[in-house]
Amino acid sequence: MEPVGADTAAGFGVAGTALVRVPGPRVAEGIVTHAARRPVDAALAARQHEAYVAALRSAGWRVRAVPPADDWPDAVFVEDALVVAGDLAVLCRSGEERRRGEGPGAEQAARRLGLRIERIKDPGTLDGGDVLSVGDTVYVGRGARTNEEGICQLAHLLGGRKVVPVDTRGCLHLKSALTALPDGGLIGMPDMVDTSVLPCLRVAPEPSGAHVVPIGPDHVLMAASAPRTAAQLAADGLRVTSVDISEFEALDGCVTCLSVLVP
Repeated sequence: MEPVGADTAAGFGVAGTALVRVPGPRVAEGIVTHAARRPVDAALAARQHEAYVAALRSAGWRVRAVPPADDWPDAVFVEDALVVAGDLAVLCRSGEERRRGEGPGAEQAARRLGLRIERIKDPGTLDGGDVLSVGDTVYVGRGARTNEEGICQLAHLLGGRKVVPVDTRGCLHLKSALTALPDGGLIGMPDMVDTSVLPCLRVAPEPSGAHVVPIGPDHVLMAASAPRTAAQLAADGLRVTSVDISEFEALDGCVTCLSVLVP
C-alpha cells in the first residue's frame, strides 16, 4: 500500500483517493455496542482488509495509507476520524472517549493531500460515520457518538450546504442505518432513523444491505453478507462488488467505515 502522498485527489476520470488504515494488532479488542460480542480473527481481518483495498484499486481509486494507530483498536474504522467536503477536512471528536486518540494520523493524511483542516471542538462530538453527503445535502445522525453541538459546528464549517440532523436508534451511526446509491437515492433500515426528515427511503432486504459505498457512477461496493440487496441492485443495472468483512461486522463495522473517499 502506498503512503499518503502530497498530490491532490484525482477527479472522477481516476475515481479519486481512498484513505484507509490497516487493522492494528489490537483490532480484536475493538468496541462493540450493538453486535453480539464474539472472538475476532485478527489474521482474517487483515486478509479481508487487503481484499477491500484491492476492490477499491480495481475500481480506479488511488489508495493511500493513513499512519497506523496501533494503540487504538478501532482505528481501522478511519471514516469516523475525518469528514471531507471539497478541499476541507474536518477532524472529528468522537462521543466515545476511547476513540479520540485516532485523530493525529488522519490529520497527517489530510494535510498530505493538501486539504484545509478544521476540527470539531469541545463540547461538540461528531463521528464521521454519522455524516452522509448526498448532493448539496448533508444528513448527520444524532445519537450516542454525535451531539447537537457537533452538528452545529459541522454546519458552520460547511458554509452554505444544507445540513439535516437525523435522529437514530438501535444503531451505532447514521450510516449503520442508511447510505446513498450513486444516483443519490437512499437505501436503509427505516426503523433505525427518523424518516420524517428524509426523502423516499428504499428498504434494504438485509441489515447489511443498508451499507452501500458508491465507487463509480454505476458501481457500488457492498458486504458479502447482503446477497439479496446485491441481487436487487444488480437487477437495477448497478455493478456490484461484494467483499467479505465478517470480522469487522463483528465489531459493529461496515463497508463505509473502512475508508474515506476523496473524489
